This record gives sequence, structure tokens and C-alpha cells, in this order.
Amino acid sequence: MSSSTNSPKNNSGSQGSWLGRFILKATIFMAGLGLCGVLLGSLALALAWPNLPDLSAMIDYRPRVPLRIYTSDKVLIGEFGEERRNVLRFHEIPDVMKSAILSAEDDRFYQHGGIDWAGVARAALANIIHMSKTQGASTITMQVARNFYLSSEKTYTRKFYELLLTFKIEATLTKDQILDLYMNQIFLGHRAYGFAAASRTYFGKQLSDITPAEAAMLAGIPKAPSRFNPIANFERAKSRQLYVLGRMKSLGYLTEAEYEQAKAQEIILKSAPGTPAGGYAIHGEYVAELARQLLYSVYQDNIYSRGFNIYTTVSSKDQEAAYQAVREGILDYTRRARYPGPEETLALPDGIENNSAQLDALLDDLQEKYPDEGDLLTGVVLAASPSKITVARSATEIIDVTDKGALKIVARGLVKGAKDDVRIERGSVVYLHKNGDHWEVINMPAVQAAFVSVRPQDGAIKALVGGFDFQEGKFNRVTQAWRQPGSAFKPFIYASALERGLTPATQISDEPFTLTAAQTGSKAWTPKNYGNKYEPMLTLRQGLYKSKNMISIRIMQAVGPKYVQDYVTRFGFDRDRQPAVLPLALGAGSVTPLQLAGAYSVFANGGYRVPPYLIDHVTDSSGKVIMQAKPVVAGDAAARAIDPRTVYVMNDLMRGVATYGTGARVHRELKRNDIGGKTGTTNDSHDAWFAGFTPKLVGVVWMGYDRPRSLGSSETGGGASLPIWLDYMRAALKDQPETPPGPMPSGLSKINGEYYFDEFPPGKAVARVGLPSPEDIPVDGGGLDAIGNLLDQLTGGGGQQREQPPNVPF
Repeated sequence: MSSSTNSPKNNSGSQGSWLGRFILKATIFMAGLGLCGVLLGSLALALAWPNLPDLSAMIDYRPRVPLRIYTSDKVLIGEFGEERRNVLRFHEIPDVMKSAILSAEDDRFYQHGGIDWAGVARAALANIIHMSKTQGASTITMQVARNFYLSSEKTYTRKFYELLLTFKIEATLTKDQILDLYMNQIFLGHRAYGFAAASRTYFGKQLSDITPAEAAMLAGIPKAPSRFNPIANFERAKSRQLYVLGRMKSLGYLTEAEYEQAKAQEIILKSAPGTPAGGYAIHGEYVAELARQLLYSVYQDNIYSRGFNIYTTVSSKDQEAAYQAVREGILDYTRRARYPGPEETLALPDGIENNSAQLDALLDDLQEKYPDEGDLLTGVVLAASPSKITVARSATEIIDVTDKGALKIVARGLVKGAKDDVRIERGSVVYLHKNGDHWEVINMPAVQAAFVSVRPQDGAIKALVGGFDFQEGKFNRVTQAWRQPGSAFKPFIYASALERGLTPATQISDEPFTLTAAQTGSKAWTPKNYGNKYEPMLTLRQGLYKSKNMISIRIMQAVGPKYVQDYVTRFGFDRDRQPAVLPLALGAGSVTPLQLAGAYSVFANGGYRVPPYLIDHVTDSSGKVIMQAKPVVAGDAAARAIDPRTVYVMNDLMRGVATYGTGARVHRELKRNDIGGKTGTTNDSHDAWFAGFTPKLVGVVWMGYDRPRSLGSSETGGGASLPIWLDYMRAALKDQPETPPGPMPSGLSKINGEYYFDEFPPGKAVARVGLPSPEDIPVDGGGLDAIGNLLDQLTGGGGQQREQPPNVPF
């Protein structure tokens, strides 16, 4: 049974001999494979290297940049296109940003030749230990290669080309050039490409102003842009930031004190998910969109990838003042109006305030349906009484509203027996607003307002706000809302009268009258003064100060509706929107706020029509000017619209309105003598206006509902719109000296304290306009029939109903 082949000694010798032969053969085989690999690799390299892309596109880096919109003082207010980029050169990027990037992505960047073999070994060891891919070894150069030229497909061919391109980049470019490219082209979430764009997108600041804490947060994003950006997931971004800060300290970029200070710094985000502004310094959304539309009409879709830059006429200071004024004016009106009730009322589970996760989840869901809107913040009521409302913004942010004035706003929702639709109770979804030093509950405004200011010398738009919230609807009420101007239109009627022989001293009847159905050919018309207050007789000047409807109508009777219709086109008004009928005297036509601002500019600039314009110039991606505005300028004889004497007298009259008349609050608050203006309120207070100007700046405000309805019986242009105008002008006119009246034009005289054209001196000018009865009212050229037709349109008789009947209050 024994056998030498089965002995331990012989078995061991046999195995050792076999193993030795195997090792020898394997070594020879592997050497052969290696040699073949080298030969094949060399062949592949020889074939692939010439096919690698030319690096000139990297050195002359011109990314697909979007259309950008700027103010006149070069503040960015809008971008349109798929990508946001701000290309900076290497020396323009702060060292703290460079050190954060190197710490986060490639700390041996300046030592390796494109592939960090030490990093590869370290990553491989970590992955083996954890039995999964926990670390990567992609260098900055490899990321540049991948992002510029290669697809994201995970194939060996792609990896091979990425490796070859990495070597070529390292052989062709300096390290600083490679890092420059990386910092300008890496994607960092929310359409931001490059760290300069990301700094503005997330923090609303230039990259040069970045702190170590902010730099570390940005440097942590490239690892997973969709998950580690601070808008999408702040907690994960914060965790990644702390890791980067730790690396910066260990690599010697931060001292211990700097590290601790950076960890403690509060990160403040200045943008929100889904908003195109992304941290813009000012609110110029309506301006940016209008500029985009204007350029699109020239270049169509080509504007989105060619790197065009639009420089508007808007002043950043004026624009932000206008935004704040409109917003506060709308909130003020909302506080005065009847509280309509909470957004909705939920059935809150008992004890939810003690369950942080459940309460936060509920509030997160509410944000999708009722998102925060600027400084209007969504919350849910936990408890409510006439003396206190407790509102949760999150499980850790509970706000008590106790201010008596704030509670008065929503008092009808807190009283015992409040109706279900207005009652504020546990579970009510409301908006909170910090008003000064106290919180208030306020509903999301339903009313709208618009503001535009224009430089009258050339029509340059200095500020434009088309509504309360651009994100809720991009309808621009400055340019798109055709509304009745009411009494804000009266100065143009008065100006026409001066050129037909009436003077500021002309005496005019203020008595009421009625046109019968037989006289109008349709319905009886009984226009009224605001408040049904009448006087036997007023001068033309007094009539404008008090904005008396009877005075305006009789002026138009004297001048003639057809003449007025022709005359107002000199100011830029559309003829077909200003019918030649008596209700036009009360502003029954249609204008936009921008059109009205352009018309008032004629009064402000000495009598020249200068159409408003928004775009000053456009450059291409290299900075070359490809479009330049050539505006009409006041003083050009071809632009003369009205007699300079008419301008002089109308300026005097409208300064009186702003000092003694319906706009007297202007003089009381601004204490300037160079401001003229006019209030305007349409029938049933559907529209409230104020148009005012100095010789250097015109501003127009409108307030109303998009679907016309009453603002309230006590709301007027002087109460609703004038405060917005004043808030804007306080900022716009700050430190601006008054402009005294110019010299009286030739052909104009001042006699007994009033102005007269030389061709209409006392005795020849129209001294009185007064009719004792409606039957004696003269109407030009079929005017009564035209009134009847307009009444049909305005009141629905035989046509579609318009916004208001013609008896506009004042």
C-alpha cells in the first residue's frame, strides 16, 4: 500500500517543482503580454494622439455665454440662456478661492503631471478596505479634459482618451492656465458655470469679496453639484464646507484662528430655487425682460448664445428705489383694504408643535403651494385670539404677532363669530411680514401698481417696475396695461386751450349739467365733480388745482373735441385711443404708464417730444459695440411738439397743483419748488394715478386691479399712487439742487399777475366760458352723436363693456 509518490517528502517536491514551472511560465507570459501591451499601447497612442482635439480652443477660451442685461452703471440685472458664466482671468481670482479648490479637489495639483499616482494608490486602498468606491482620484486636469471635450459615458475608450488628453493638456498648458480654465468652466449647479458666477448665484456678491467660509462652500460643490449646492441642500453643503475648511487648515492655507472664524461664520444666501435673479444686487426683472424682448425682435434666438451684453438706461439706485416704493405702496393699500381671510385652513394634528419632523414636513409642503415671496413669508397658525396670533415658520421659528396696529389689519378674522372664509384660527395658512420692529399677518396683495421714470431731455428710462411680483406673472403694466388716465390727462386738455385763446385767468362755470338722450343720440349723460361739490365759477387755474370735471368739460367744449384729439397726438398719444368726444376731457381714453410719462416729458423738457427708450447700447462677447441708441434730444427743432409759451404756463400751473392743489402733499413733504404734477382717479376709483416731474426727471405711478374694479370709495390718486411717487423721488432727488424756472419765452406776457399770449391779450383772450343750461352747450362737429356712441361703448349699450362709464370722478 505504501508508495513513494504518496510520501510527504515526494509530494512536496513534486508540488514545488510544478509551482516553480508555473511561475516561470506566468512570468514569461506576463512579460510577453506587457511587451505586447507596450507595443499595442504605443501603436494606439501613435494613432490616437493626432486625433486628440487642438488645445487652441482652451487657450482662447470663449464659452457659450448667455445674454446679459445691465443697468447704465453696469450692475447685472438679468441673464437669458442655458448657462451663466463670468469669465475671470487667473490673476483676478482671489487666492482664498484657489486654495479652497486645491484643498477640495487636488492638493498635489502643482506637483503631479496630470495624474496623481499617489492619489490613485490612496483611493484604491481606501476602496479595497471599504469594499466599495468611497474615493476617487480624478485630478483637476482630468476634469478639465472631461468637461471640455469628452462625453460622460463610462467606457474604457472614453477613459483612454481622457487619459491621453490629460497628458496633452499638461504638456501644452501651464498649471496656472489649467487651473484658470477649471475655475471658469466647471458646473456648480443652478445654471452657474465657474466660481465667479456661482459666487453671485449663491451669495449675491463678486468673487473678489468672497470669505474663506464662502469659498469653502463653493469649492465643495463640484463633487456633486446637484446635491451639494447650498440652495438645493444647505445641510449637505454645510457638511461639505466643513470638510474643505479642515483640509485648508491641514494644508496650511488657514491658521487655527482663521479656521475657527470661518466655521463660525453664518452663510447668507441671496437667491432662491427657481428664481432667475440668482442673487442679483437689485430688482430689475421687468427691465431685463423688456430689454430681452426688444433685442429678440432684432436677432431672434441668436441672442441666447452669442454673449451679447445689453446696457440699459436704467440707474441701479433709481431702480431699487422704485421697486421698494411700489412694493411698500401696494402693502400700504393692502393694510387699508378689507382683510379677505387666510389662504386656507388645514386640520392640524394635535400636538404637531411638539413633533419637529412632522411640523417641518407640513411647512415644506406648504412652500410648494404658497411659496415665500420676497419678505412675505408663509406660515401656519398654531393659535389665534384678538390679542395674539402664534404662527409657525418652522419647528424652531415660532412668531407671535402682538402689535395692536398689526392685529387691527386682520381684526375681522379674529372677532367672535367671524365668517368661515375670513376666520384666522389654528391651521390657517397666512403670510407674515416684518414691518419695522414688529411682525404682521397680511394677505398676498391682489392689487397691482406700476411705476416708470424718464429723463425728459432724451427719453432715457431711469426706473421701471411693472407690478408687485415678476414671478407671479410677467405682465408688464408699464408698457402693456392700457388704462383710463382720468384727471391725469387734464393738463393736455388745458394746454390745447391755451393755444386757442383761453388763459389761466379765464372764468369758467363749474355748475353741473345734463345732456339728454335726445342731445347725445343715445343715453343721458350727467357728469359729476368728485364728491358732488360745485362752485358757481372758477378760473382755469383754480379748476386745474381743484381738478374740477365741469371746468375740464367746458374747456373742451370751447376748444372743440376734434381739435383736442389732434392736439394730444403731439404728445405721443394714439389718436384712435383718444376719441374726439367730451368724456375725453375726463380721461376716458386709454394710455399706458410709459406713454403718459413720455407725454409729461414734453412739459418737463421745454416742449419737445422725445420717445422713451430703454437700451443705450449692445456689445458682443468681445466687448465690441454692435448697437448704439441715437435718441431724439430736447432742443432739436424737428422734435418741437408744442409752443414754448404753452410749456411755460403749464409748468407754472402744475407747480401750483403740487403746491396748493390736489397734489399739495408733494410740496409739503419734498419742500421743493421745481416740481409739477397731476393726480388722477377714474370712475368708481378703478384707476389711481400720479404723474409728476422736475425739469430733469418725470415719474408716473398707476395703481389698480388687473381686472378693473373699485379700489374703494375713498381711494384716489393722491392717496394711493402719490405716496409711491414720493417714496421714489425722495431717493432720486436726494442731494439734487432745485432747477429754477427758465426765462419767460418771447411772445408771453404777465399782466395783473397772470400769463397771456401776445396774440391773446386781455380784451382779445377768452374771458368767460359759462353756460346757464345744458341746451346752450355748443358741441363741435357732431360731437353729441360721438358722445352717444362712446356712451354705448362704455356702458355696454350695443358693444362690449369697457372699464368705466365716462363720469370720471376728477
